[in-house]
Amino acid sequence: MTINGRHAEIAGAGIAGLTTAAALAQKGWSVRVHERGEELREIGAGIFMWENALRVLEAIGAYDEAIDGGERNQYWEIRDERERLLQSGWMMQGTRLYTILRSQLHKALANAATRAGVEIVVNSRVSGATEDGQLLLENGQKLKADLIVGADGVNSAVRNSLGLAKRVVDLQDGCGRYLIPRIPEDAAGRSLEYWNGGRRVGVVPASRDTVYLYVCCPASDHVGRLSPPDRKSWTKSFPALASYIDRLTDNGRWASFSDVTCHSWRKGNVAILGDAAHAMSPNLGQGAGVSMQTGFVLADELSRTPEIRAALASWEARQRPVVDATQKFSRLYGRVGTRWPRPLLDLRSAFVWGVGKSTRIQRRVNVAAHSDVT
Repeated sequence: MTINGRHAEIAGAGIAGLTTAAALAQKGWSVRVHERGEELREIGAGIFMWENALRVLEAIGAYDEAIDGGERNQYWEIRDERERLLQSGWMMQGTRLYTILRSQLHKALANAATRAGVEIVVNSRVSGATEDGQLLLENGQKLKADLIVGADGVNSAVRNSLGLAKRVVDLQDGCGRYLIPRIPEDAAGRSLEYWNGGRRVGVVPASRDTVYLYVCCPASDHVGRLSPPDRKSWTKSFPALASYIDRLTDNGRWASFSDVTCHSWRKGNVAILGDAAHAMSPNLGQGAGVSMQTGFVLADELSRTPEIRAALASWEARQRPVVDATQKFSRLYGRVGTRWPRPLLDLRSAFVWGVGKSTRIQRRVNVAAHSDVT
């Protein structure tokens, strides 16, 4: 028996779904999460946890486990094709930033949800939802709940069944994410990002033993998209990073970025969040962070407002401006980093250098990190 007698069914046991489940259960809800795979697992390498995400982790009791062995990141620099420093301490004023293993974050969230009493069901495939509060499974089951949450990714069955999508776009840009062995000579406590034309490489210490390396390029860069990466080609573009690129192995893959916008994040007794509602390119390192925020705010609004549909309206009004702004600036970052004409790269460098001098602009770009929802 739950404290408030309310029950939620959640589609998707990724970062967004598990955060939402833990937050709801801690507010007294009974919660069941549906994972389509045969086991709980998170695909990926490293992940950025900005201030907003760290505060959510603290609030749901997952912080210590999530960041254990991670790297406190105190400096982030961007350099251009001539290795000129364009940014230093990029967007980090007044915020914490940790880089950790994505698998470790996922495990910490699953453990927090389980401790709170959440039931996680694997091999449970969702086909849709109804606005009166039924989760529809592919096996024909209809599960009634006070609240349905669709956290089932870019191709969300919950979102699509309710006609909430406004725009689902392949950005024709993407990256390969890899973990490489860490050696004593590697940069510590700071992340490096180098640009050359439409290519970008990020070097991010993620644990005591590993470095998270991302190699980004347009979809039209067929050599850049190869998995395993063509180390010779990437070293030619970024000779200063040869030591890191030499350690690349076939433990990741190139994947395109998607951009999702919706007419609404809610319909009846159904809410959608995470990539289902607001997938974005990872250029600001905030895709997971804003998803965690959004799930936490959902639970908070439902604890404040007894009527579920009114609570969902308040939730979207409260959180959507932050997410929309983050998505917009991430989209702009990608256009500058990927589609800038090569003959005008010096102009791009001047533009990025100028933006980095404005604390006001940096706070606008990283608005999510400065918004405390806890």
